[in-house]
Amino acid sequence: MDCDEVMLTVRITAAERALLRDLARGHGGDVSDVAVDGLLEVIPTLHDDACVLPLLRVLARPAPFALTLWLPAPVADLLPLLGERLVRTGGPAAGPASAALSAALRLWLAGDRAALAAGLARLHGGYGAGAVAAVPAFRVEPVKAAA
Repeated sequence: MDCDEVMLTVRITAAERALLRDLARGHGGDVSDVAVDGLLEVIPTLHDDACVLPLLRVLARPAPFALTLWLPAPVADLLPLLGERLVRTGGPAAGPASAALSAALRLWLAGDRAALAAGLARLHGGYGAGAVAAVPAFRVEPVKAAA
């Protein structure tokens, strides 16, 4: 049976939870959607083991609150790969997908609040109740193949 979404639990701090909820209120109210948007900003930056070190530092800090998120299956499929990279570089071996999600989300939430809101506005084409400023949507140009 195929599933469109996967449920995972993350461990975050009270301040991170409050920030995530505030960002969600400004962009449709769905905490899971905002978390996915954050993951889409963070995961591409983690292209090698050296880039994973900030995740390990984030995981070393206590995070007493559990928060359940629903992720699209394609995004959730990336987390075990990131979790394996975390384990290879000294991260926790138990629940690597959940640990990877927690670390990536916490790393994103550690950014500047205005920059996070602006990033969300960019992802949503500048539309949304909490958009900091209307930021034009990205324009993709076709790439010509070399002969």
